[in-house]
Amino acid sequence: MGNLTTCRGLFGLVVAALAAPVLAQQDDATFLEEIVVTSSKRESTLQEIPIAVSVIQASEIEEANVLDVKDLQFLVPSLRVTQLQTSGNTNFLIRGFGNGANNAGIEPSVGVFIDGVYRSRSASSLNDLPNLERIEVLRGPQSTLFGKNASAGVISVITAKPSLDAVSGSASLTFGDYSQVIVKGDVTGPLSDAVGVSLSGSYNQRDGYYDNLAGGDELGEQDRYSLRAQLLVQPSDNVEFRFIADYEDIDEACCGVANLLNGPTGGAVAALGGSLVPNAPFAYEGFYNYTPTNEVDNQGVSLQIDYDINDSMTLTSISSFRNLSRLDNADSDFTSLQLISETAGNRTDLNIDTLTQELRLAGSTAQMGWMVGGYYFDEDVDQDTGISYNTAMRSFFDILTGGVPGNSPLWDLENALIAAGDPRISPGVFFGAEQGLFESSGMDNTAYSIFGQVDIDLGDRATLTLGANYTDDDKDVNYDSTQTDVFSTIDMIATGFGGAFAQITSLPPTPANIAANPGAAAAAQAISVTDCAAVPAGTPCNSLIALQPLQFLPENVDYPNSVEPGSSSDSKTTWTVRLAYDFSDQINVYASAATGFKASSWNLSRDSRPFPDDLAAVQANNPTVTNLVAGTRFAEPEDSTVYEIGMKARWDTLSLNVAIFDQEIEDFQSNTFTGTGFSLNNAGKQSTTGIEIDMRWAPTDDIQATLAATLMDPEYDSFVGAEGVGGPTDLSGATPAGIHETSITATGRYSFTISDIAGFVRAEYIYEDEIQVIDNVPESVASRDVSTFNASVGLAWENGFEAVVWGRNLSDDEYLMSAFPTTVQPGSFSGYPNQPRTYGVTVRKYFD
Repeated sequence: MGNLTTCRGLFGLVVAALAAPVLAQQDDATFLEEIVVTSSKRESTLQEIPIAVSVIQASEIEEANVLDVKDLQFLVPSLRVTQLQTSGNTNFLIRGFGNGANNAGIEPSVGVFIDGVYRSRSASSLNDLPNLERIEVLRGPQSTLFGKNASAGVISVITAKPSLDAVSGSASLTFGDYSQVIVKGDVTGPLSDAVGVSLSGSYNQRDGYYDNLAGGDELGEQDRYSLRAQLLVQPSDNVEFRFIADYEDIDEACCGVANLLNGPTGGAVAALGGSLVPNAPFAYEGFYNYTPTNEVDNQGVSLQIDYDINDSMTLTSISSFRNLSRLDNADSDFTSLQLISETAGNRTDLNIDTLTQELRLAGSTAQMGWMVGGYYFDEDVDQDTGISYNTAMRSFFDILTGGVPGNSPLWDLENALIAAGDPRISPGVFFGAEQGLFESSGMDNTAYSIFGQVDIDLGDRATLTLGANYTDDDKDVNYDSTQTDVFSTIDMIATGFGGAFAQITSLPPTPANIAANPGAAAAAQAISVTDCAAVPAGTPCNSLIALQPLQFLPENVDYPNSVEPGSSSDSKTTWTVRLAYDFSDQINVYASAATGFKASSWNLSRDSRPFPDDLAAVQANNPTVTNLVAGTRFAEPEDSTVYEIGMKARWDTLSLNVAIFDQEIEDFQSNTFTGTGFSLNNAGKQSTTGIEIDMRWAPTDDIQATLAATLMDPEYDSFVGAEGVGGPTDLSGATPAGIHETSITATGRYSFTISDIAGFVRAEYIYEDEIQVIDNVPESVASRDVSTFNASVGLAWENGFEAVVWGRNLSDDEYLMSAFPTTVQPGSFSGYPNQPRTYGVTVRKYFD
């Protein structure tokens, strides 16, 4: 609760500092511009709507050089966006809640909507932003306004409609460091009195800022383009059709990984002549034996129909079809050794087809406004993944097991199994080149929602809002795998039992011999489960247990099968209750409670394995699978609840919004990389109590300032079996990693004129306090704090020309976006450093 005390003090200082300018306003004082919000499904001003929402206008986006949705975190402190190992793996969090990256079976908890169309994966919303009107970020569950998963919040992107009045447009050219070139253009105009069109496109190319010391391409580059076309038809005063088609392409080398701690495996890398850049989070250099593949194609069409039935009732239909395809492949050992094969590497080939249909009827009477709707969602996911070894992997593990290439416990085990007549084994077969695990998976997801909301006037100043949503979500999932990694098929316990039995009895461990020697069998069984590292020297034990951590790719079982149906069916009713009261024409207050829901998420990765309770039955039905281990197939639904009280105040030169909230998610779907794969499971409960302050001040026509702050006190109320430092642990009562308790964004803008030239100077400062980056990486290895300064200077001429000089991260602040245990290198840790300082100039021409 210390942050809440700090925040109350900050709030008091803000009010005290600003009270004098507010009270001293003169008749000729400037007026703040009204900001329009439509994510409530009806048009309101930001100060009127009793919802915790941030609005970023198109002018702010251009002046701040915000290129895509990831950059919004520098303008909205309650929003955090993390870029992971590929261009398409990005995670959105609001108030510390969010997931969805790195697993195609997980939809994000933060819903992204572009022109009312849901983008079911973060990769489908990452390209350069089109011709915008504004972006609205709503905090907390929004299921009574949006039909699809919005258990943590919504990012709603609203683009400009085609013009029916006159031809207009713009063209811009940006040059930046790292040889960046951005070309953008848009044009709009009428084809007739009732038909308008618009076309827009962008191309963004930049060299990488992360040096590949293995001689390949630099990483962190950008190479992407987008095209977008709209058709607006208004055949009558009460009907409007809006058709949108878009295509976006990303094909770039991403993303650079830094070594944070060079653990005990570093010696094995060096012994084999390999190299890495040790213990250097911000060296921005490393070794990649081949250039990572990051290809994302995102395309779709949508049709929105608005029909004004009468003056007080409107019917809206939004239909869409989208396709997302991704191809990723990376040299994920991050050393110069040939550990991961380029042929299959760490490869993902993903295709997602999504069909949505939303239908809403909204109206109003003298005493109320209301909206009812239905939402249908149909999605097909098809994915091929795989990972395979390269030529140096065997020698690497020979050294890690305490031997040398050609003479190690791995060779001893091979010889013992050959002597026992195991047909799978031949000399040197373990960790052979191109061995690995290859999977095909798919998911058919159909869901529908029925939702509605009513705003009831309780006199002149009070409004009661009631909303409900019923969602039904069904998923059918399939998984097929091919295992060629011979070492990972060895059951070390069973093999240790056989060796101990043979040593005790001098007999082979055949079923007949075991049955005839029960005492020896019991003794051998006790030895087989005894780890030599856990008992005094000389105690009978199983030395093969020490090799289990090297079994990165244990065998798997395909499903659906007789034990695992491969399906989930979830339904839930969520609700919203809110009371808003206008104290005066300047001050509104509200209190609300709301719930949210996200259906089961499936583990579509190589770490999808039978639950412990199903393991014995699954194994019994698949006796040829000799080394099956437990894991998770899916995570149960997550349920969110948020209680909030807020104030929205607006005077002529000042607006001040405050929200105090208590938010929790039960069965939060946690997806954590363990160094060899992903652990998907449910946290019992994660909660956050906090306060948000959002202030805009315009003391004169030439000066504008904003201050936005979010202070939170997050906690895992219960999380048994979480992935912590060193393996599964109990994080109940701990502070979740990755959530900043204090986040502040401040901006200042000064306008000036020189003759007939209008100009501005804009500065941004972003602060986030120090945190542990991820739960399973020690804070001493991976902590994060942010203190970043951005700035821009622009000039605009009356003939429509503009020039803007901009710089991002001018303070050259260094921080980690995420961290993880290093792949196949136990005891080492790696992370993703942020983008260094960038700068450039943009010239733009508006025409009409």
